[in-house]
Order: sequence, then structure tokens, then C-alpha cells
Amino acid sequence: MERRNLLVVFLTAILGAALGAGLSLTALRQGSIESATRNAPPPALSSPAPEAAKMPALNIPTLAPILKTALPAVVNIAASGSTTVETNPLFNSPFFRHFFGQFGLPAPNQPVTERTQSIGSGVIVDAEKGYVLTNQHMVNNANEIYVILQDGRKIKAKVIGADPETDIAVLQIDANNLTAMPIGDSDTVQVGDFVMAIGNPFGLGDTATFGIVSALGRTGLGIEGYENFIQTDASINPGNSGGALINLQGQMIGINTAILSGGGGNVGIGFAIPIDMAHQVMDQLIAHGKVSHGELGVQIQNVTPELKNALGLDIGTGAIVTKVLKDSPAEQAGIEQGDVIIRLDGKNVISAAELRVMVGLKSIGDKVELGLIRKGEYKTVTATIGKPEVSGEATVEGSDLLKGATFSAIPQDNPAYGKTQGVLVVKVDPDSPAAMAGLQEGDIVLSINQKPVTNLDALTEAAKSRQGSVLLNIQRGDMALFIAIK
Repeated sequence: MERRNLLVVFLTAILGAALGAGLSLTALRQGSIESATRNAPPPALSSPAPEAAKMPALNIPTLAPILKTALPAVVNIAASGSTTVETNPLFNSPFFRHFFGQFGLPAPNQPVTERTQSIGSGVIVDAEKGYVLTNQHMVNNANEIYVILQDGRKIKAKVIGADPETDIAVLQIDANNLTAMPIGDSDTVQVGDFVMAIGNPFGLGDTATFGIVSALGRTGLGIEGYENFIQTDASINPGNSGGALINLQGQMIGINTAILSGGGGNVGIGFAIPIDMAHQVMDQLIAHGKVSHGELGVQIQNVTPELKNALGLDIGTGAIVTKVLKDSPAEQAGIEQGDVIIRLDGKNVISAAELRVMVGLKSIGDKVELGLIRKGEYKTVTATIGKPEVSGEATVEGSDLLKGATFSAIPQDNPAYGKTQGVLVVKVDPDSPAAMAGLQEGDIVLSINQKPVTNLDALTEAAKSRQGSVLLNIQRGDMALFIAIK
């Protein structure tokens, strides 16, 4: 009991000391405040309360003024039509025809007609005449085409002309109060320039995306016959085809055309046709309704580092002439095998593919000045653009296995021309052994029975050498495969 009382007394004493110290500290602070208040000068009675600080106006960058003038020139395009879908060649065999005919059933090899619809974009390039520039694949096989303007008007359009080799088409609409897109100069575009892609992705309506020019002069993609694409990381998605790629001056520098994607959506690799190229095609389509792609009559290849050293060249660009066709414009101009063409009408030639595009966009009969290097000396020659050589078609005589298939030399308007040695399959009879084995129109035969095929004569000789079966090595797009015909 005594211990408990002592503990209570001890705790009471500590608590009393703590409270006393706290009160003393409070009094000390109050005294300091009062002293400081007494010693402070009296406030000025006339000084007004301070005003709230005003935030300075921020000059925030925006693309809105550019898009405000550009968007009305970009239109949505809705096209509908029909296409014939071929059935499996297996149903065309005599066995299946006989089988179905025996039981009075209709043969399943009748062509099937399917309805097609496409939604994309276009650009008004002439407000007075109503010309709209777009992609050829947008209006291919279309029976009806409508252009939807930004203000909601829906106007029926007619096709003035289309060129599948460059994927350019020109439409015309009859409407007032149209806005045309200013045309820029794609030759002045540089990698790193800021650009915007405008179009109708997934049918959503007017959409603008922002990015840069990632690369120039993209070729060899197998998308079109004539390729010289501007590559951009500005988002281009399905439905953007035919829309505008513009610079920060609001000028169109390209026509959005394709994307590189494994799943069909944008991954930052889009391609646009340079407006200078599109404009040349457009002029021919408006004037003639079609484009007649010219030629020089040469086979060419790129200047590789090895060839540069072997030929003693100072530059590693241009196109080496590997063959001059007989009686061609090139032969008449004096171009020789081994010449390195480095300029056309004052513009530098970077590659063989670029030279092919530059020549192909010229009209037949145009005169061009070519700058070339011959045995270390620079020369200039003048050539007249000629008509493409019509490749003769032929069948293989003396080979029952290739009967029903028609072949030709690879024409100059084919992307494989000058790059691949072989013969082109022009058409295949669906009842033929070749069709049953899987040979298709557009295939390029590289060899027969492991013997290289460089022309029609070589094809015939190789096919005759073995009658029991034929082994074809073919190129189909980017693939190479073997086909055995028995």
C-alpha cells in the first residue's frame, strides 16, 4: 500500500512540473508576440490591398489554323460495285463436270458475283472543275461512287481516268462552293520534315494525325508498278487511302496510299505517293483518260559498291545499263551497254527503280536529256520516249503437260522487269494440267527441270527435254516455290 501511494505522489509531481513548464512557454511566446507588435511601425492607412498577380498569356503551338483551311479540301469516298470470284480450279476438271452432270446437278464451277464496298478518302485539287484526286484501288470495279464533303453534302462522282500502275485516279463532281487543296513541291521534302495525314480512317470521318517524314524514295515494295514512296510515321489506317499528306504550310505533298502492317493497323510505317508524281499522272488522266507509260528500251541495275569500284566511278548512285534493246529509243540515242545514267532532265538518278519511274511518267514522244558516265567521262544524250514493247505471247509446243498455259517475256511495266530472269505466265486454262498443279496467271517461271529459263525459246527447249513430268521453279510475288506437273 505504501509503495502504491509513493508511486501516485511521484507521478503527480512529474505531471505538475510538465504543466507548469508548458504554461511558462506559452506565456513566453505570447509575451514575445506582444512585444514585437508594440515595436512594429503602424500600418499605412492609405495603402490599398495588393491585387492578385495576373498570369501572362501563353503562346501555345497549335496546328489548328493549318487544319482549318486544309480539312474542307479532304473528302470521304464511298464506292460500291461487283466482282467475279473464280471457284476452285478443281471443280473445272472433266471428272467433276462428269460427276455432277451424271446426277443432273449444276456444275459448281460457275463464277460467283460478289458485291463490293469500299470507304476511303480523296482530295479536291480543282474547285472550279470539281476534280478529286484519290487512289485507283479505291474506285476499281466500282459501279457507283459518292463523294461526301465536310459540310455533309453527298455528291455522285464520275471517273475521269485511273492508272493501276501508279494507283492514281481522278474523279469529278458537280458542286459549288468547293475548297481546293494547295499543292506543294514533293521534290523539296526532306527526311525529318513535320507532316500531317488527313483522311477517313475506318469510316470515322475527318481525322488528322501528326508525324515526320521517315524516309524518301521507297521502292521495291511490290505495292504498285511504279513506286517512289514518301514514308511517314503519321498514323495512316484503312480508310486513309486517297487522303492528303500535308506540310506545315498546309500544302499537299503526297497521297496516302498504303501501310506496312502485320495486323492491318498502323505501326508507324505508312507510304504516300509524292504529289509531283501524282500530278503528272493526273494531268495525263485529265487530258487522255489514261496513262501511256513510256520506255527507253534498256535493262538496268543499281550501282553497288563492288560495281562502283570495278567501273572506277566517283559516285555510288545511278543506273547501270546492262542491255540496250534493238531499235529502241535508247539505241537510237546512242546509249551503250555499261553506261551509267546519273541524271534525267537535270534531276539526279539515285537508283534503277527511280529511273524506271522517271521514264514511265513521261508521255510517249517526250524528249529527255540523259546525263551518263561512259568509261570515266561524263556525256549527255537526248532520247525520245517510246511506246512499251508489246511482249509476244506463246504457248509451249510439243509439251502436253504445259498445254493450256500461255507465256510471254516479262514486260517493262511488270515490277519484276530487269530484276528477274524468267518468263511470265499470261493465262492458264482451268482444265489444263498446269492449272490442276497450281500454276497461276502472273507467276514467273524461273526454271524447268532445274534448267534456267531466260526467254520463250529456252522455256520450250527445257519443256521438251522431259515428257514424263515437269518441275517448275516459279516466283509468285515475294515467294519462290516449286510446282510438279504430271
